[in-house]
Amino acid sequence: MLNFKYIVFLGSALLLSVAVWFIFFAKELAPDFTAYAAGPERKTAFFNYFTPIIVDANKQLAADRRQIQKICDKGNSDAASLESYLTKYRIDDADLQQESACQLLLRRADVVPVSLALAQAANESAWGTSRFAKQGNNFFGQWCFTKGCGIVPQSRDKGKAHEVADFRSPADSVESYMMNLNRHDAYKPLRTIRQSLREKGFVISGLPLTHGLNKYSERGEEYGKELRDMITFNDLTRFDTASD
Repeated sequence: MLNFKYIVFLGSALLLSVAVWFIFFAKELAPDFTAYAAGPERKTAFFNYFTPIIVDANKQLAADRRQIQKICDKGNSDAASLESYLTKYRIDDADLQQESACQLLLRRADVVPVSLALAQAANESAWGTSRFAKQGNNFFGQWCFTKGCGIVPQSRDKGKAHEVADFRSPADSVESYMMNLNRHDAYKPLRTIRQSLREKGFVISGLPLTHGLNKYSERGEEYGKELRDMITFNDLTRFDTASD
């Protein structure tokens, strides 16, 4: 017969395991934005929820940038001294044959304007009401390519194998989106525009960066125009001072 104290111990251990699982692995969902009336009420709820998440993600990017700049300012700009950042921002040997590690990293390790992130999140997730946003915390239309990595689109073309990425939390979706803009070759134009704004001492704002997103959507230039219209109509540039 099992000792009573041992049974209590097993029960406590099981409860602790369940608690740990919920803390570290349970999915964290955004609010149900369909509970808000479409229009100003839903938009306000959407902006209020995502703005601090975007700001927090930018703080990490800004911290990376400061540390990279510190290393580079000391003249210790060899690849070895920046190895962890080169890995994080996916800079390889072929890249390093074209430019120095510092030049490449300082172009990639940088903030994404709040106005741009809000506009893309609203556009890609239908203001947080899409199936992928509600089921998979995917607010930016990001794909993954390993079977079982996400949600299979109902309208996926025959022969295609991509899925829509499933994130543990909305914050994870924001972080992945920002790293995508900072690492993927398709968004070099965006990073070049951002670098130019920095060099000229301008605020890094979403409006000019939309011109570097023609490859984000099959709609091409029309997609960038749609984002600019959203930013302007909703006066999203008012959030951009929180980006830098």
